[in-house]
Amino acid sequence: MSIETTKLTIRLPVQDVAFVKQYAKDHGVTVTEVIDRYLRRMRELESHTPSPALEAITGIIPDDIDARTEYREHQLRKHRS
Repeated sequence: MSIETTKLTIRLPVQDVAFVKQYAKDHGVTVTEVIDRYLRRMRELESHTPSPALEAITGIIPDDIDARTEYREHQLRKHRS
């Protein structure tokens, strides 16, 4: 199966171009492959739907509770005993 391709010219800061070229070289891929992989990942994240288990627990902690502080206090109480 052949994928149709086209050429795209973009303008980026010089340091970004240097970075992506070095990154591609270091990882043995082309700049095109780096960008293609990034775009594929973005598409995956856009189409991702949370699992039913995650949906079931989402929102069970009220907004007015600082979960980090509560967890830290729980750990302190747990390990003092």
